[in-house]
Amino acid sequence: MILTKKESDEVLYPVNEIVSVCSTDLKELKRLALLNSRHRIRLCSHQNPMEKIQEMFIVHTSDCYVRPHKHIGKIESMSILEGEVDVVLFHEDGSIREVINMGTIESGKKFYNRISEPVYHTLLIRSDFLVFHEITEGPFNREDTIFPDWAPEIDGRESIDFINHVDGIIS
Repeated sequence: MILTKKESDEVLYPVNEIVSVCSTDLKELKRLALLNSRHRIRLCSHQNPMEKIQEMFIVHTSDCYVRPHKHIGKIESMSILEGEVDVVLFHEDGSIREVINMGTIESGKKFYNRISEPVYHTLLIRSDFLVFHEITEGPFNREDTIFPDWAPEIDGRESIDFINHVDGIIS
């Protein structure tokens, strides 16, 4: 694994300014995601939250709940490296606007997505692991991420029910 400094159980920053990632690094991130209580981890390739460009290698397990959210004044893109996911976009009232089925380039599904407007979105992970490369604008400011009242806040029975409800609508 590349040399990192731990921001939290979910966020790692590189020690060195030149960052190269290999499959062994991704395997280690998958191992760490399994140990994490929220079943996710990210390896940032930027040095700190203040940088203008934020690039991350993110791993979610199939048990990971990504609360629907939107970003104010930010563009976000993702490229799938491993696994499959449905990116669900919502209208302001929580009704489903669009579902983007994504997978690796070999899957024949869409492997790249860019969200350029503030739209609520979540991820329904369809594989044991989802490994993706995400790029967004910095600096990172928690207040730029908005969560709707209609989506459960944390993992648990409510989030499972919410995901099952959304999955039932799109299936």
